[in-house]
Amino acid sequence: MSSFDDLVAEAEAAPTEGWDFSWFEGRATEERPSWGYAHAMGERLRHASASLDLDTGGGEVLAAVPVLPPCAVATEGWPPNVAKATALLHPRGAVVVASPADAPLPFADEAFDLVTSRHPVKANFPEIARVLRPGGTYFAQHVGPASVFEVVEYFLGAQPEEVRNARHPDLERAEAEAAGLEIIDLRAERLRMEFFDVGAVVHFLRKVVWMVPDFSVDKYRPRLRELHQQIETEGPFIAHSTRHLFDARKR
Repeated sequence: MSSFDDLVAEAEAAPTEGWDFSWFEGRATEERPSWGYAHAMGERLRHASASLDLDTGGGEVLAAVPVLPPCAVATEGWPPNVAKATALLHPRGAVVVASPADAPLPFADEAFDLVTSRHPVKANFPEIARVLRPGGTYFAQHVGPASVFEVVEYFLGAQPEEVRNARHPDLERAEAEAAGLEIIDLRAERLRMEFFDVGAVVHFLRKVVWMVPDFSVDKYRPRLRELHQQIETEGPFIAHSTRHLFDARKR
């Protein structure tokens, strides 16, 4: 059985660019939503003429779809991910545009008939509506409220209700409708996660940096050591992610 120091050192050395989660194999698990977003996204793209994938990460989800439309564009704001997405998507004929998540979309009005995103940083519904053609679709899987907050609150303590309820699907529904989108389908699920060793928690927090924004091993070493002992004696650390499927049409 690996020691605390070995587990942490291995997690600190692991690369974090892109949205490849293969490092967690055998070290953590997460249930998947029942709607199968990646497959459903691929079916939408098969019938699109011009698509935009927001916050594409390393381009892994988009690169895996069988058929891309004649005009396929992706945006990403983190430079290491931009490079990875470019390497994956350019051979498929898709263009990757470096664009910060909080910036206006660098595209003309009504440029796309389909906008997709798997886990956008923050859905900018007015901009999404602006770049969609009338009758065009926004199809996305969002991170929901209080996602993996068992991990967040283990390190940061109890969070206020306004933080826990951020990303609530009801709030996003109202924002989308105010921007001129008609909600076709909106479903939410809470999904079980298990972390089998402290290294998996370290890697998760290094990869998903907004969970505990000030995270570093040095800062949280005593708390990490306590977590290591807890997992050793009680078994996996259990958390729950939240996801919702967003399917909306521009009026």
